[in-house]
Amino acid sequence: MAPQQTVSPGELQKGIRYLLMDAAAATAIGALNSGVVLLALALHIGATNVQIGLLAAIPLLTQIMQAPAVKLVEKVRRRKLISVVSVFVARLALPIYAAVPFLSDRNVAAMVLIAAALLHYGMNAVGACSWNSWIRDLIPSDRLGRFTASRTVYGTTVSTFATLGAAAGLHAAQGSEQAADQVFTVLYLLGFGFGLISTGSLARVPEPVIGYSAPAVPLHKMLWAPLRDSNFRNILRFLASWQFATNLATPFFTVYFVKELGFPVEFVLILTIVSQLANIIVIRSWGRLSDRFTNKSVLSVASPLFILSIVGMILATEFHSHEARMAYLVGLHVVMGAAGAGVGLASSNIVMKLSPSGAATHYMATNALIGALAAGVAPIIGGLGADLMAQNRLELNLTWFAPQGARELASLTLAHWQFFFLLSALMGLYALHRLATIQEPGAVERSEVVQHVWSSARRSLRNASSVAGLRLAIGFPGGELIKLRERGRLLLERLYETAGSHREQKVRAEAVGTLLSSAFKEPSDDGSAFDDLLSRMK
Repeated sequence: MAPQQTVSPGELQKGIRYLLMDAAAATAIGALNSGVVLLALALHIGATNVQIGLLAAIPLLTQIMQAPAVKLVEKVRRRKLISVVSVFVARLALPIYAAVPFLSDRNVAAMVLIAAALLHYGMNAVGACSWNSWIRDLIPSDRLGRFTASRTVYGTTVSTFATLGAAAGLHAAQGSEQAADQVFTVLYLLGFGFGLISTGSLARVPEPVIGYSAPAVPLHKMLWAPLRDSNFRNILRFLASWQFATNLATPFFTVYFVKELGFPVEFVLILTIVSQLANIIVIRSWGRLSDRFTNKSVLSVASPLFILSIVGMILATEFHSHEARMAYLVGLHVVMGAAGAGVGLASSNIVMKLSPSGAATHYMATNALIGALAAGVAPIIGGLGADLMAQNRLELNLTWFAPQGARELASLTLAHWQFFFLLSALMGLYALHRLATIQEPGAVERSEVVQHVWSSARRSLRNASSVAGLRLAIGFPGGELIKLRERGRLLLERLYETAGSHREQKVRAEAVGTLLSSAFKEPSDDGSAFDDLLSRMK
């Protein structure tokens, strides 16, 4: 458990394997005990909207525990010890969850559930503060994107199977309150078992010694120091507004699906699996994009997609067929899972990347504190406002009036939770405005990232086509080379025409010609690389 002066490459690689094991077990806990399952347990014991909103806010508000955890890290200077002990104590709350269904008084059961959540998420927040600083110093910055993506893939894969198991158990208990009590108890005891595995794996990861000796300073000065960094303030403004916007809506999706749309809890878990699968499929691509184009560029693409997914929830009630509504929600969760993977990876990485080495603890704690306040207030507002908006409705109708009569072209009805979904999307647009103010070295425009993603997808689809594959297999490579060389000469002629008499521009044109001649030596290249380069040069 003691820190090490140096961590060898072999020890680092071994530590990464244990971190992946920890991720797999920890996300299994999330699948079995948090999110949809936790809110389903709250609905099962008859919790009110206000209690559900508070329960959804606890994982976010308890992040303020990272503030005193900073002083703990500074004083003890053993981040691994703090992390391991904290997560172990946090997981002692899982057996308490398991006993909640057997409490006869539902108000008492709700209070015990909230108290257990405070213990669970509060101690996890303490451990997260030291864990973030620990991993920031352990993993090289050039491997951070790939490591985060791999950790997410491992965790999400296990989480998918755990969610399937939870859905199967809840489906088997459907219609029987006693059977549901037993299923919830088993799920939380299984989560406790995974917690022991996660804690044991984390204890085997090496910890480098903190490379600085900071003088003792008051906590408020320590947390205030990152706010003097103007660029980091921009990051905080973006993340705080984003957390508020998304948490105004997303914690209540489960309530919306079950109470408003009439779907069973197991279908909601299936939707969670769909999002996780989409997450697995694209997370490595997001990781590569973040390493190539920076995290801000990834956020500029993934964030709007996530906002559109929230807006899309409003349209679910417009499908009158039950099957069509199910298919629509499945497709929407595919987009949301893919976009959420990019937002989660890039937002975490951008804080780590722009936090100075040696002072990462201060920066991450300040970010966690402000983000927790913004995110934690949102679901409480949603829970309090849900009952107020339950009796209100807004109808928008588009009608065509003609001599033959009136014809309704389209209609949209907003009621109850849908108001919060729309407000969440509007707040998300403001967050995108704040994103534009962040300065990250190497960031590129959103259009360039979208173009790269589209070009990659187009090449993949072309190669997957049997017709294209056959054409490439039997095509004569020389013919392809001739075409590419001709196109290269056309581009050079354009460059020389625009260069005029300026010697420097002619030299640049010759340099581009050299690059083109080397880039077009591959016979299998179908010219998409040329199209991409030409559009960039324009």
